[in-house]
Amino acid sequence: MQEKYDVIVVGAGHAGCEAACAAARMGAKTLLITMDMNKIAQMSCNPAIGGIAKGQIVREIDALGGHTGEVTDRTTIQFRMLNRSKGPAMWSPRAQCDRERFIWAWRRVVENCENLSIWQDQVSELLVEDGRVTGVETYLGVTFRARCVIITAGTFLNGLMHIGRTQLPGGRCAEPPSLRLSESIARHGITVGRMKTGTPVRIDGRSVHFEDMTLQPGDNDYHRFSYMPSASPEEEAKCRFMPCYITFTNPAVHERLRQGLPDSPLYNGQIQSIGPRYCPSIETKLVTFADKDQHQLFLEPEGANTQEYYLNGFSSSLPIDVQLEALRLIPAFRDIRIYRPGYAIEYDYFDPTLLHHTLESKRVEGLFLAGQVNGTTGYEEAAGQGLVAGINAVLKCGGGKDGFVMHRDESYIGVLIDDLVTKGVDEPYRMFTSRAEFRILLRQDNADARLTPRAYELGLATRERYERWEKKDSEAAQLIQFCREFSVKADRINPVLAALDTPTLAKGCKLIDLLSRPGLSFENLFPALPRLAETLNNISARCGQSADAVSFAREIVEAAEIQIKYRGYIERERQMAEKMQRLESLHIRGRFNYAEIQSLSTEARQKLAHIDPETLAQAGRIPGVSPSDINVLMVLMGR
Repeated sequence: MQEKYDVIVVGAGHAGCEAACAAARMGAKTLLITMDMNKIAQMSCNPAIGGIAKGQIVREIDALGGHTGEVTDRTTIQFRMLNRSKGPAMWSPRAQCDRERFIWAWRRVVENCENLSIWQDQVSELLVEDGRVTGVETYLGVTFRARCVIITAGTFLNGLMHIGRTQLPGGRCAEPPSLRLSESIARHGITVGRMKTGTPVRIDGRSVHFEDMTLQPGDNDYHRFSYMPSASPEEEAKCRFMPCYITFTNPAVHERLRQGLPDSPLYNGQIQSIGPRYCPSIETKLVTFADKDQHQLFLEPEGANTQEYYLNGFSSSLPIDVQLEALRLIPAFRDIRIYRPGYAIEYDYFDPTLLHHTLESKRVEGLFLAGQVNGTTGYEEAAGQGLVAGINAVLKCGGGKDGFVMHRDESYIGVLIDDLVTKGVDEPYRMFTSRAEFRILLRQDNADARLTPRAYELGLATRERYERWEKKDSEAAQLIQFCREFSVKADRINPVLAALDTPTLAKGCKLIDLLSRPGLSFENLFPALPRLAETLNNISARCGQSADAVSFAREIVEAAEIQIKYRGYIERERQMAEKMQRLESLHIRGRFNYAEIQSLSTEARQKLAHIDPETLAQAGRIPGVSPSDINVLMVLMGR
């Protein structure tokens, strides 16, 4: 049996699903190979999408025409906008999801995607001829040929699970590892390393004393992940408001955990690889923060129709009895029963500095890598990479020289990929807002403005999505222009300002200047300004009366208000980004033999030769390359 495709995607996790759908929707004949069709886009760890910076990535995926946002909206059981006490550059959407509904919602998308076929099997061999990928072979002995192959195998490559001193081969609990593919890829000069991640205990909710925990409700407003209207608003609303719960560890818990450390794979030498710094296990917290007598835990529902709960903050690979005995020392868990213990998992990843910004390998033409195989952690980071890999695989099949690359001032996904291919990883990479130097430009509210026009040019975003963005952009621009032109009289607005405990006006001013003040908004000003109220009502009328239309109108008003309040900061960052773009336009790949440039530092010569940066700006971001090294290159370029 032999089949030929344009693009083959290996692995149907979050990266694989986005990659396969993107490639197929752009017209490529695509095959998605997965071990288990019933585990498509499985949430291997926490049943949630989004979070700090991760939520921005999901909105970017949606703006580009990806599916993670819409699937999340369909299966949300709690939604929260994090960091609302800070500026909008820090706002990050996060949703608890129904784990099983999430899988089947994604499967519905994949199975009904035109040009996309699915094959349930394991890939054992990457086929390469003359430095170019030609296809894959599977455990069932089937050969599939393709012009491009995307590897998105997650934690399955030589996966090894640890629970105390017990070790089990596996890519996920009760699922086998992929044992031959990693070696097949490494054979072609691609460097392989090992990383570690972990997951917490799963708890039977019937055994929990919820009365001893703090309730954590979600938001009840119009925010969601997808910019597009809901395909099934009733389905989305059905279970949107399930609560989470908060509790804490205590000194007795810590003492029991410390007693188990000699049997912890992290501290007895059993695990040699590096785990995620920003999502540490409970035993790592005890060692790193020895002075803390408590750590916060979040009990999160796995779904609307299950008693299973996920204990966020208690990731562990300690022996089962230690995990249980320690948890039962927490009042809310004194009678706890569990479905399965926490465990750690080690797996293979590939050095991401051996990738182009398109996520194509520098060693094997037509081979793309995306997701945790590149050293990242998180569904969102994986999905963003998958989407980019899928787009570029299609462009590669089409013979185009230019790939789809997003710059650091254009998206968090662009920051993520640039960090990976420029700096590499020595621990699982997690995105944070602090990693982006232009985060005021990269807000969750404007991902459509940044990316939807580009996605529409690629044929990935639909006409409907593009027109919806155009309407939002136009309406927001008209509202901002109204605020620039409308004069507010002091005597009319001063009573409102006094009531809001903000300085009154000595004379009239433009509404845009008034809205720039902290604490003032369209919401608290429109009752005193009939013209403003009329303008806002007109926006609502033009959007329509449905629930989605009301949410869309609110989104427009919020977008306009953010642009008004932060216009000075936005303009300053835009100018900084334009300066950086000048260096991004100076392409240097192939222009230098770095080993022969003696005026560069030894470290710079080695790093530049290894990374082989595309642009001068990328060269400047390589650790070990100094500003003086960049000046040397600029002199050699005649700049």
